[in-house]
Amino acid sequence: MTRLLKHPTIDWKDDGTPVAREAGDVYFTAGDGLAETRAVFLKGCGLPEAWAGRDQFTIAETGFGTGLNFLALAELWTTYRPSPAAWLHFVSFEAYPMTQDDAARALSEWPELSAFSDRLLETWPAPVLGVRHHVWEDLGITLTLHMGDIHEMLPASRLKADAWFLDGFSPAKNEDMWAEGLYGLIAQRSAPGACIGTFTVAGSVRRGLASAGFDVAKAPGHGRKRERLEARLTTPPTAQPDAYGLRAPPSTSPRIAVLGAGIAGASAAWALTARGAEVTVFDPAGPASGASGNPIGLMMPRLDAGDTVQARLLIDAYLAAREAYRALDGAHETDVRQIPKDETERVRFEKLLADPPLPLEDLEAISGGGLLHKRALIVEPRKVVTGLLKGIALKAGPVEVSLAECSVNGRSYDAIVLANAMGILEQIDWLGLQGRLGQVEHLTGAADVAPDAMASGHYALALRDERLWGATFEKISAGTLPEVSDGARKANAEALQQLSPWWKGDAKRYPLTSRAAIRATTADRLPLIGAVPDRDAAIETFEGIRKGRPADADAPLLPGIVMVNGFGARGFTWGPWAGQIIAAQLLGGPSPASVQALEAVSPMRLILRALRRSEI
Repeated sequence: MTRLLKHPTIDWKDDGTPVAREAGDVYFTAGDGLAETRAVFLKGCGLPEAWAGRDQFTIAETGFGTGLNFLALAELWTTYRPSPAAWLHFVSFEAYPMTQDDAARALSEWPELSAFSDRLLETWPAPVLGVRHHVWEDLGITLTLHMGDIHEMLPASRLKADAWFLDGFSPAKNEDMWAEGLYGLIAQRSAPGACIGTFTVAGSVRRGLASAGFDVAKAPGHGRKRERLEARLTTPPTAQPDAYGLRAPPSTSPRIAVLGAGIAGASAAWALTARGAEVTVFDPAGPASGASGNPIGLMMPRLDAGDTVQARLLIDAYLAAREAYRALDGAHETDVRQIPKDETERVRFEKLLADPPLPLEDLEAISGGGLLHKRALIVEPRKVVTGLLKGIALKAGPVEVSLAECSVNGRSYDAIVLANAMGILEQIDWLGLQGRLGQVEHLTGAADVAPDAMASGHYALALRDERLWGATFEKISAGTLPEVSDGARKANAEALQQLSPWWKGDAKRYPLTSRAAIRATTADRLPLIGAVPDRDAAIETFEGIRKGRPADADAPLLPGIVMVNGFGARGFTWGPWAGQIIAAQLLGGPSPASVQALEAVSPMRLILRALRRSEI
């Protein structure tokens, strides 16, 4: 199986209807697709009446297709939104995404939806495995797309849907989307009383839904279809244990304090504010004062040759960051030439290109066995961080925190986000974070050039008249201050010489400034994103793990305390993705990441891992 998804081959009928050649079925009924959507799915799920008086409402769909169902729903929501603070969450699963051009051609049939379809097409998903998440802040809508085989993506999703649109072509044409094993998974991801609308009345579908706890009934069909199905969940399945502390609390619109105004804190504040929270950011030294304060920086993907959880979440995070920064001042698109630093890496690149995780628009081979990363970014960190914090209350100066009282500087908050890098050890001392000293070299006054970047272990950047290269990643002892050194400057110079003699020559002509900062890093190089566990209670709860017993209980958590930390040298890659995860956990709604990804970055993983290894 390849990691890139396949676009469907679209045949266009004379009336403009798209037909998926592989499935041999139409995406919608010619000339009547929008009316069909409104009758089968919107009316079939009792909308808009079903969301009346609700602060949040979640709808899930099997088969995104052209996006028509989502667009019709968005139009209905803007007309009948329960309140200006209410949110609609839409989750869809798609294994064969249309090309942007095909989607645009199909959606042109409904110019009345153009305000929504134009917006959707701007961020139309590439055929990349993983989870894409978009927030339409002004309309109170989130869109979460699980890109991949539904038999893999549905079990990996986290949501509680109030309604489902079952729209994966007809069961006779696309058996995988209607397989018997999916109905129980749908029930597990449904809220009590959740309703289902679908056009099919196939007996296998009726039996599958009934066996999963749904009350199923036929209803009058639309157009040439005499009947359709409506269903309601009357027997919800038992909740599964939440050992990693992923379960979202009851949704509210709380007051939230964020500790730290680097990229981690700014991204969390940005995502929470977009979802309607009242956020205050605290930082003793002000925004982008630590590792996020380099003059310029590089945001490029870290690609692995294997299809692992870590490989996927790195891509998800990279794509989320690129989307978040593209509208901000201080983000500049560039190509990055990545040269293999040794034979091992050359072989890895070769394997990666044999099964690329990104399309040709983003990744291709270059001579010498290297990679060309297209549409990567050179960022101006201070501008990006300031842009993310625009309009958000920021308080500089001393910070006094009480996790037990969920208070900062004597004021109580509904939640606290710990995004203060190594400073977090003042509040949570068991994390085992490692400080890494990173030094870069910087100059200004060179000839103006377009954004340009090279990488091979180290990196070298050019932006206008600026040049920057580095960075070291030196392990340091606790309490070490970030000081520049001649040794680090020499190491950076040697790395620059290996990258390009041209860069080295340019560096000799202008005075250099060195900058060092400490990067908070975890032992497994993955960040810490999510709820903070009560360590002592967690050890007691999961004591049986030492003896090989399963982790079959809910993780005990510190109420209202979450963290985004341990970003290491990839802060600008992790930031927006981490912020979106935190926003979903604190404010409710579907997760913008897979369960496997959430477990891989959960702070609770540290305790579970240590118990399995008998280290605590």
